Amino acid sequence: MEECACLCGLGSTRGCRCPQECQLPAEKAAAEGKPASAEKHLEADAAVRCWAGSGGIASPSPLPHCSLQDLRVEMLVEIFASLPGTDLPSLALACTKFRHILHINSIWRQRCREEFGICENLQNLQTVGTSYREVYAKLLHPYRHILGLWGLDTELYKTLLYVAVDGLCITGWTYVPCLNTHVDGPMQFKPSFRIRLTERKSAAVECMEGRHRRPHSRHLQMQKDRLTSQCKKTDHRRDSPTRLREEFGTVLLLDDTLRYDRLAYRRLYLPPSHPDDLIRPGLFQGKYDRCGLSIVMLRFHGKYARVTNISGHHNDIEIQLKHRIQLRDGEIFRDFNELSRVVQEIHEQVLREQEQQQEDGTEESESHGWQSPAQPCIGESGAAAAEEQPVPFVLPVGVSSRDQNYPRTCRMCFYGVDTGTIDGSVWRDPGVFILFDENHLGFINLVYKTFMLFGRVQNTFQNVEAPSPQAFLEMRKNIQQVSHRGLFF
Repeated sequence: MEECACLCGLGSTRGCRCPQECQLPAEKAAAEGKPASAEKHLEADAAVRCWAGSGGIASPSPLPHCSLQDLRVEMLVEIFASLPGTDLPSLALACTKFRHILHINSIWRQRCREEFGICENLQNLQTVGTSYREVYAKLLHPYRHILGLWGLDTELYKTLLYVAVDGLCITGWTYVPCLNTHVDGPMQFKPSFRIRLTERKSAAVECMEGRHRRPHSRHLQMQKDRLTSQCKKTDHRRDSPTRLREEFGTVLLLDDTLRYDRLAYRRLYLPPSHPDDLIRPGLFQGKYDRCGLSIVMLRFHGKYARVTNISGHHNDIEIQLKHRIQLRDGEIFRDFNELSRVVQEIHEQVLREQEQQQEDGTEESESHGWQSPAQPCIGESGAAAAEEQPVPFVLPVGVSSRDQNYPRTCRMCFYGVDTGTIDGSVWRDPGVFILFDENHLGFINLVYKTFMLFGRVQNTFQNVEAPSPQAFLEMRKNIQQVSHRGLFF
């Protein structure tokens, strides 16, 4: 009788319960994908009957040790397909069996779908001569860190770049502000670059900007939360505002000679939400002037809310939630002088409080309220806003607006300031922050007698959640540092 080489203590392969070390010939053949002879099948069946007839208690040996390698191929495929793709290369190094199994396309198809949302069918992949494994390993995984929203830093203008998986490519889309779109309309984008697999199964970055009719090479470099895009053709220049208006219905107030062969972006995350927030934070778009729509980010924390501009060349709005303005059934909007008087009283009170805090050495700033993004707002809560009955809203006489299609009712108003920087000088114009509903905001600047309407962005974006509270705080700090330099005002 052939001796057992394992440590099960049964003494022979016929009675061994350790399938890894003393696998029967038929079982070995099945695991290796080889046909087994009829004689070997009979031998295996006899061994199984012998073991079953003994009642499974022929020996007081310990329970057998079963490893992952002993499972059927179908089970291993299902297990491997449920694991993160980053863990699979380590499994391939474990043994030859795992390495062969990890060439099965269905594993990588599931990883591509679950991690990156790819819904291409196998026929499309065969048409371009590639596989899910190659798409994952050579395209999606190496470039996964650039997926999401990015803000362009220039000396004159801010805009957005959205990088997303697009079929069997990764495409970078640049936001195009449209003149003819209402604040409730979708954001418009145009392709800036794409990353695709070449015939040699390597990823290539192609620039799709400029006046060149064909895509050409572009270089991407990422360091932490900064993305640099550089085109190999150095004769790139922005199209004139007239041409942009003709092709896209837009106008960008940029010098015609502004080069964009090398662009630098900063990572953008959407703000985290809390059940007590006045409304759900996020991206809104508003029409400031003839430049078209601009994108802003609304976020809450503590005693403050802030509307931060992330596209265009406009200023931010700070809102103090503890200074609520009584609406008086909407009558306050009918008298601009009365509205100005109420806001001015609050403004002077805030200035006195700030001076007192400076004298006491307890100066409070909006940044103090951002130590934890999950902290609920202090003042009015989301539940209170939902319970408020809408009151009529009319634009005060003498206040101008570029968007006349604004809501005719509102729920709450708060004191706020329109703030920005020019040549190192900071201005803070008092005004009224208006909460119309869950999806619409407004602000009346009492100094310039202007009204701005904001509507919630309806586009959906992937890979825009901050991986940690610290990551969001770092992003917010970067945005404020850029704004304080006065680059966009």
